[in-house]
Amino acid sequence: MRRLNGNRHFFEGDTLFVNMGPQHPSTHGVLRLLIETDGEVVTKAEPKIGYLHRCFEKSAEGVSWEGVIPYTDRMDYVGPIGNEWPYCLAVERLAGIEVPERGEYCRVIAAELQRIASHLLAFGTYGLDIGAITPFLHAFRDREKVLDILEYVSGARLLYNYIRIGGVVRPFDEKATAMIRDFLSDLATRLPEYHQLLSYNNIFIERTAGVGVITRDQALTYNITGPNLRATGIEWDLRRNDPYGFYDRFEFDVAVGTGEHGVLGDCWNRYIVRLIEIEESMRILEQAITMLPTDGPFWNYKRNLKVPPGETYARAESARGEVGFYVVANGELKPFRVKAKSPCFCALSGFPEYGTGMLLADVVATLGSIDIVLGEVDR
Repeated sequence: MRRLNGNRHFFEGDTLFVNMGPQHPSTHGVLRLLIETDGEVVTKAEPKIGYLHRCFEKSAEGVSWEGVIPYTDRMDYVGPIGNEWPYCLAVERLAGIEVPERGEYCRVIAAELQRIASHLLAFGTYGLDIGAITPFLHAFRDREKVLDILEYVSGARLLYNYIRIGGVVRPFDEKATAMIRDFLSDLATRLPEYHQLLSYNNIFIERTAGVGVITRDQALTYNITGPNLRATGIEWDLRRNDPYGFYDRFEFDVAVGTGEHGVLGDCWNRYIVRLIEIEESMRILEQAITMLPTDGPFWNYKRNLKVPPGETYARAESARGEVGFYVVANGELKPFRVKAKSPCFCALSGFPEYGTGMLLADVVATLGSIDIVLGEVDR
């Protein structure tokens, strides 16, 4: 055995151990991958997590019911509205709180804007992972327009604290809906440009098609959800299969892997599902802003909320899959227990299985394609 620079990497026979991270730019957060290679082939890939752990579940036991919402924002910090909604759903079910119709429409609009912003970030950063710089610049240009809209209604550009127990903190008014219409009109002209830059770029296809395949059985075994599951061809989306809010009122298609390049469940299909979902979110937004009531209550606010004893589980379809909250109440002004289910944690859990056998250069392509956020993995 020959060791180099302490334990950073070392040889053992013909095997090389390599640490990728925890500060590697392609780990999409503070993640460490301990990789065992035989030449250029990965024989073992073990995720080492916990670098971003902030005790979310324990912290939730020490604050009011409303005070938990900002903590949910900090799990998936690039798609926080997808975390706020299921938590509020759980509390509303326990407390018997009904959300006004205007508030439900506002929730749908905010969630779909957030989904587009998240997928634009995934599109741009995945291009960087593969070696393409230009898509990142284009994606952030369009993502800024979404953040401008969300900032207008919530006052924040990253951690919104927008969805509240019983509704939303502020409705989408005429100015906000006008901003959304302008954004949708502009984005419709950008999507063909995105496909030309990346989706159907021959080099990008060579780097992603047939790489990092997650089979249907693996996806179901590890409870992988969201775009990573739908890329395998399984048509499962909580907005359609277990509707919440007003999603049963909208016409949209569930985005699944096309298999146009590579095979179902590979990096390319996981990528293209997110681009298709942007188009479907645009369809939902066009319908939602048309149906949105212009007046009426939007927040059924309860001061000093005391939830009666009970327990429930609520889930929602975030940009990364099924986010769920198991909430237990004991009749006090704060939760007795809050347990969070993370789609990113599930997707990463299977990495030692589907990440084995690939080339070392494909580890970055595969990790980027599952679009994890470490704040949600560690919680």
